[in-house]
Amino acid sequence: MRVTTALLPVASLVTCAAVQPAVPVSAGVPQPRVVSENPVNTTPHVLDGIVTAFALVGRTVVVGGEFSAVREAWGGEDLPRANVFAFDLYTGRVLRDFAPDLDGPVAALAAGPGGTVFVGGAFGAPSRGLVRLRVSDGAPVDGFSAPVYGGEVTSLVRLGGALYVGGDFSRIGRSPRTALARVDAETGTVDPRFTVTPGDGRRGDPRIYAMAAVRDRLVVDGSFTMLDGLRRPQLGVIDLTTGRVADWRTEAYAPACKPDFPSYVRGLDLSPDGRYFVVVTTGGPAPRTSKLCDSAARFETYAKGEAVRPTWVNLTGGDSLYAVAVTGSAVYVGGHQRWLDNPRGADTAGPGAVHRPGIGAIDPVTGRALRWNPTRERGIGVKAFLTVKTGLLVGSDTTELGHEYHARVGMFPTT
Repeated sequence: MRVTTALLPVASLVTCAAVQPAVPVSAGVPQPRVVSENPVNTTPHVLDGIVTAFALVGRTVVVGGEFSAVREAWGGEDLPRANVFAFDLYTGRVLRDFAPDLDGPVAALAAGPGGTVFVGGAFGAPSRGLVRLRVSDGAPVDGFSAPVYGGEVTSLVRLGGALYVGGDFSRIGRSPRTALARVDAETGTVDPRFTVTPGDGRRGDPRIYAMAAVRDRLVVDGSFTMLDGLRRPQLGVIDLTTGRVADWRTEAYAPACKPDFPSYVRGLDLSPDGRYFVVVTTGGPAPRTSKLCDSAARFETYAKGEAVRPTWVNLTGGDSLYAVAVTGSAVYVGGHQRWLDNPRGADTAGPGAVHRPGIGAIDPVTGRALRWNPTRERGIGVKAFLTVKTGLLVGSDTTELGHEYHARVGMFPTT
């Protein structure tokens, strides 16, 4: 498969009869312009470890990862927090009453009904791998029970009364489910009508890495080759109106990268209008080949057929991308990359490469890097984005963002 960093007309890539725009539900928040390169000064600092997830509940930002202490931006005492905490989006004040005691890392968050948040990860208490907490006091919600067995939770998406759960587990409650399930958002009861099952993990058991959804489509990526027995190498689309795998298949991620990376898809996000999504990958450099290692790639959600190709691909030249956020005006990507627009680089800056250390923005139409270049200390990389009306939240393992001290959490404002 030949890839390009120039956009082909969408009409040439999508079957016209298949184009049915969806009402976005958990897709990205639209922003009319690219965010500022100057981070706000109010976000609190996470003093150790790494941030891997965000959720917004009202005006409260819930932050998850693997850490033990936080501090407000203006100083003060160090506040113990076991892998999850919350702060006010507008003031940066850390919520004192939200201090759950989770005994393992948090990998996924999703806003729940009634001022609650779903928390997923590799913890055992207060519930195995998945819990619903009240934001007001951090207590588990009575009546919600969905303990996870045989693995952990890596991704959560809530659509109305349903919560989609992804990971590498084998059971939720008493219901066998391999890596993917739908549960009732109020009670945690597994929905027997949704049984889409990933299969043939590329090394070991199947695993869902990331998910995004609109009202009638759920996009999933991870370590799998099959979805419900249908060939879907590392990436698939599920039709939520039928509960079945959609007539959408790409072979873009079928080739392996390096032996150490048989599965290399990581983050994904849908556009605010639901028409397209972007996938980011790790995998190692692959110059002048058709492989999508260390890349960001746009796909059309409502394409059909067995040979769906990316609309555009942007290659880093050998550095991993882990997180992506799509706002309509930009596609933000983060990892530990040094460059974008670098299809001919192999741990080097090839012809046309632009320097975008740790974070960058891509034009959603052309697939080329935008001028936006705040920079960040690279480290392991950005592991979480959250777009909100007032800006772009960034979670990582490092302490410098936009040439300022912002330990593991920062936000670029829209104005």
